[in-house]
Amino acid sequence: MATKDDKSSEQFWFLRRPLQFLADVAVLCIAFFVAYLPAVNVQLGEFYIDVALRQLPFVVLVQLSALFLVGAYSLIWRYVSIEDIRVFMKAAAISCVILVAFRFLLIFTEFNLWQVPVSVILIDTVMAFGGLLALRILRRFFYELNEKNRSYGNRRRVKQKPTLLVGAGRMGATLAKEMVGRADAELDIRGFVDDDPGKRGGSVNRIKVLGTTNDLPKLVDELAIEQVVIAIDQAQGKEIRRIMDVCTSIPVKAMIVPSLNEIAHGRVSVSRIRDVQIEDLLGRDPVELDDQNLHEFLSGKTVMVTGAGGSIGSELVRQITNYQPKQILLVERAEFFLFQIGRELARDFADVVSVPLIADVCDESRMREIFEQNRPEVIFHAAAHKHVPLMEINSAEAVKNNIFATRQLATLAGEFGAADFVMISTDKAVNPTSIMGASKRIAEIVVQELDDIYPTNYIAVRFGNVLGSAGSVVPIFREQIQKGEPITVTDKEMTRYFMTIPEASQLVLQAGALGEGGEIFILDMGQPVKILDLAEDMIRLSGLTPYEDIDIQFTGIRDGEKLFEELEITGENLLKTRNPKIFIGKIATYSNEEVAQILIEFRAAVDSKNEIEIRRIFNKFLPEASISMHRKAAAADN
Repeated sequence: MATKDDKSSEQFWFLRRPLQFLADVAVLCIAFFVAYLPAVNVQLGEFYIDVALRQLPFVVLVQLSALFLVGAYSLIWRYVSIEDIRVFMKAAAISCVILVAFRFLLIFTEFNLWQVPVSVILIDTVMAFGGLLALRILRRFFYELNEKNRSYGNRRRVKQKPTLLVGAGRMGATLAKEMVGRADAELDIRGFVDDDPGKRGGSVNRIKVLGTTNDLPKLVDELAIEQVVIAIDQAQGKEIRRIMDVCTSIPVKAMIVPSLNEIAHGRVSVSRIRDVQIEDLLGRDPVELDDQNLHEFLSGKTVMVTGAGGSIGSELVRQITNYQPKQILLVERAEFFLFQIGRELARDFADVVSVPLIADVCDESRMREIFEQNRPEVIFHAAAHKHVPLMEINSAEAVKNNIFATRQLATLAGEFGAADFVMISTDKAVNPTSIMGASKRIAEIVVQELDDIYPTNYIAVRFGNVLGSAGSVVPIFREQIQKGEPITVTDKEMTRYFMTIPEASQLVLQAGALGEGGEIFILDMGQPVKILDLAEDMIRLSGLTPYEDIDIQFTGIRDGEKLFEELEITGENLLKTRNPKIFIGKIATYSNEEVAQILIEFRAAVDSKNEIEIRRIFNKFLPEASISMHRKAAAADN
């Protein structure tokens, strides 16, 4: 629950960023004047004051531009760390090089008064960026001091649990620092364990490193430990799983710190520990983003996200806010979900202009109106029908929403001169056996075809299941466990590719920035996961035993489903990109005439409500497809 101070902080968010910016400007101005003192023997006469005042706006403008370029204003002041120094060093180097180059260029002109001495530039760079860092360090110091004072002022002491921290790195040290000495802290930290043998016997914030994770059983017994908190920097899923297995065998309760993604976006602090979730066990190496490339792609632009209230759409919106867009157009037909993401942006990203737009992407006149009024430059098309069994009994709706609406939206992007159009696709478009997968494959085809017609860069991004998305197995399994019901799994051998929502969204953004037009990008989904293993893991994470406390029942494969998903069509070649997790599929394209014929035949079948004909058309134009010609009733629960 948010404290009163947290709520006050949220209410004045709209003031804090401008005040921080003004504080930076003040530091840059003061540093420049002080840097001039050695150049004039500490005697600023009227002439030098006039010269400095003439030069000041340009110098400050260059320095601020460098800060924006390296993303310094996406850093949250109260969480500034030593690693963030690199960001300011990069900005300092960029501004210094620009100012020195400009100074020597002016030698060949008559603008002598604009020639800032090199000595002044060097001194100013050190003082200015040192001052900016000092501001942020002071902000963090007073924030932490206030947290401690608030804790000491809290007379109600909570019962503290004897705890071991796994991980004596940056994350563990930060958690220990936040917890030690706080009256309201629920953790009585009795030591660290870390698998780096060099840390054994050392201490972090005066707390000893007692051993490695292999020593957990012995330490839990000797120190009467009640819980273990995993606080490993960038922990991978297999590492968390191993620690969880050790904790389960002891047994002792295991918790985990929030993900780096949550902390980086300021949503939570390290001290907000939580239960280990299935997303943690399936987690992989963090995505390495080319921030400069993404800033060029999104900064200062009007960005549209369709399906903005959905799982992927809303996370795309959150990620886009990091790159200073001019505005974000939130296109969503579900009023409640649009309200939710709009409220979140107003609360957490108040410096970003967002425009909530209730609209159905199938409504051509409404979408044209939005394009005319807002002129989006980058479009992320995430709105779609994605539920496989439901689309088996609603094939006409799948065609209208996934094919016709996509074509219509992509055409509007071209007509109104958008720079980029990014369509979210799926691994189910590969050798499709379902209406949903086949409709997304046709959507890829009609988007690719437009790349030859308009200057807009049209691309599609294909990936597998995302953990926790609406309608996916994870929330369904979670609900079944909470109700004490048996978990329903279709088949013992069924596997799926999974990635987290933030990881998928980050890679979609990066693919959009890499795209030159006409590509179908395929994301590295890692190793496939058996759905049965997923179900068993989720039962164990709930503190229960599979087949004893919670049963698992097998229901059989439903119409349109496959035992395993594929990431590429037979005969496709995958080309590497600059990002090791993003590939380009060399996929056969369709001619303008073929695409026109596809759309004509689908239009006639939809208008006549002929579902058998719709299935026939899919099989006709997709040689790799295997769409059943018979519709079956489908359960809509998972």
